[in-house]
Amino acid sequence: MNETGVRDQTTGPPGDRIRNIVIVGGGTAGWMAAAAFSHVLPRELTAIRLIESDEIGSVGVGEATIPPICTFNTMLRIDENEFLRKTQGTFKLAIQLVDWARIGHSYFHPFGEFGLDIEGVQFHQFWRKLHMKGEVPGIEEYCVPAVAARLGKFAQPAADPAAVASRLRYAYHFDASLYAAFLRRYAETRGVVRTEGKIRDVKLRGADGFVEALLLASGEQVEGDLFIDCSGFRGVIIGEALKAGYEDWSHWLPNDSAVAIQCESHGDLTPYTRATARTAGWQWRIPLQHRVGTGYVFSSRYLSDDEATATLLADLESPPLLEPRILKFTGGRRKQFWSRNCVALGLASGFLEPLESTSIHLIQVGITRLLALFPDKNFNFAEIEQYNRFMASQYEGIRDFLVLHFKATERDDSGYWDYCRMMGVPDSLQHKMELFRGQGRVFRYEDELFAEANWIAVLLGQNVLPASYDLLADRLDVTSVRRYLEHIRTTIRKTVDAMPTHRDYILQNCAADPSVARPGRVAPR
Repeated sequence: MNETGVRDQTTGPPGDRIRNIVIVGGGTAGWMAAAAFSHVLPRELTAIRLIESDEIGSVGVGEATIPPICTFNTMLRIDENEFLRKTQGTFKLAIQLVDWARIGHSYFHPFGEFGLDIEGVQFHQFWRKLHMKGEVPGIEEYCVPAVAARLGKFAQPAADPAAVASRLRYAYHFDASLYAAFLRRYAETRGVVRTEGKIRDVKLRGADGFVEALLLASGEQVEGDLFIDCSGFRGVIIGEALKAGYEDWSHWLPNDSAVAIQCESHGDLTPYTRATARTAGWQWRIPLQHRVGTGYVFSSRYLSDDEATATLLADLESPPLLEPRILKFTGGRRKQFWSRNCVALGLASGFLEPLESTSIHLIQVGITRLLALFPDKNFNFAEIEQYNRFMASQYEGIRDFLVLHFKATERDDSGYWDYCRMMGVPDSLQHKMELFRGQGRVFRYEDELFAEANWIAVLLGQNVLPASYDLLADRLDVTSVRRYLEHIRTTIRKTVDAMPTHRDYILQNCAADPSVARPGRVAPR
């Protein structure tokens, strides 16, 4: 292994090395893969070719992300300010969820922890003890990114781990089409070759069913050792040729449609994504430097395309830049993400309810885990099985976190919300909810994406309230605990008050050139 965690391709039998990687499809998934491979794999040993067609519009996975995207960009040694300028990007500290638990109620799911644990007891247990007595405000007051999001502030995390500002975590909003273009330039300068073309057929080896070559509409035959399927919902290799199968989760994630649009930008640049629950789904709002992305994710069982479009257009905050676009999808995942010598990424690997902005993360984690298990031409079955097992656990953990938002609601104003409130949920989620309802306990599964703080934010935000608290919190004098919580709250507020506004920070550090702003395709996160 080298310092990036990738198996060293300069050792081992030369005849077994992967020499040719073929990526099918561009967009965010294809160019993220191309950028990562071209950065990590030895250029003199590995040829990387990406095939895409300008005639096939990229759906894209959207514009909002979660904090691990910072790690991916850092791995590629991308300058953050340049990246934000080139993608019309803004910062994201949290998701604001409006009308989810009930109409008129809202909360933040921030990217950060609440308070500080005391003598091995989690902070939220002390908070719950005092909150049950009405002695302290909501738990968001004890989280740096939550307070900064509410006040429209942003600053880089402090380098000193003892400083309150060091606890600020963030992600980005950006134009997905511009991000793909940015990564394309990055990858092509590192030797990736792009081919304009459509896949006409996939040629499989008769002996073992491995992918031997792709036949293009031009008549060219493209051979390869490893194929990366980024062909979107169609899954031209993983689904159509290799028959990897699909696990349908629409009974837990009933939304199967979205109507998306872009609006002119005006007003303050909020450092958070807003998700507002509607009669048959929810509406997103993502502020970029040059526009605002918005759309309605909904269930076609409870709302027609025309009704959803009319609802969205009636709620626009500014004039639209493009015509509304309808998207269709089925929530779920591939039964196999890696089959034979093909690995699926992006929409070809599955699609989850976009509420928590995890689509780009699933591309990222698929790439990094593939690099950690990078094969040779023998394609060890145990490594393929390990990859599939890991990716399945990632999808299932995210699935449970998403289902929580819909299940834990008091809304009874439509058939849609009645269904969500009454539906059965995966046993793994049911266990988590029951555990929290007792004494506010949260335990994560191995390799789970969302941390305890994420679960606490959404469980409390959806009014899943513990009946009690961890009795270990009674070990400390209540007066001291009360004083400690107030110190944390006031320190956080002073720290955030000293930050620049989100807009001012962008103007001073990473403002995009307004002359290159242009509408692009949109899709749900």
